[in-house]
Amino acid sequence: MKTTFAFVLLIAASLAAQEMSSPTQKQSAASHRADVEQHGDHAMGFSHARTTHHFLLYPDGGAIEATANDPADSESVQQMRTHLTHIAGMFADGNFSAPMFVHSQVPPGVPVMRKDRVYITYTFKDLPAGASVLIKSNNAEAIDAVHKFLQFQIDDHHTGDSGKIVSPSAQ
Repeated sequence: MKTTFAFVLLIAASLAAQEMSSPTQKQSAASHRADVEQHGDHAMGFSHARTTHHFLLYPDGGAIEATANDPADSESVQQMRTHLTHIAGMFADGNFSAPMFVHSQVPPGVPVMRKDRVYITYTFKDLPAGASVLIKSNNAEAIDAVHKFLQFQIDDHHTGDSGKIVSPSAQ
């Protein structure tokens, strides 16, 4: 009986502690999201508020897409194309300093993407209102790392992308 009472007390104390820490955790999450957006705007050279990002997972890798919310926003379109051209080159060289700056950490998958960079291609492509980087590999370890990296981007940028592996033609 004493053990049951002590267990109930322990659970109640744990729940109370979680309730007290929830505002701090929410504030911390909101602060992190604001930091990601601020760092992203600085690193990318274009505004999160004027653009939309998508991170897509494909069987052989995935894609990073950025488009202007207003297709007539030629300034954002050009800035995205410039940035993603640089990203394709940087990633191919194993340089992931931009996402590390944006997220204030090494994103999952990056160590393997660096190590296996000879097995991964990064292809820049213009989109009607933006740009994309297609990431491809035929190496299973590299593909898994790319998927982890892209899933992290989906989660940390709150894009709402499914994170499911789909065929590029299913877009």
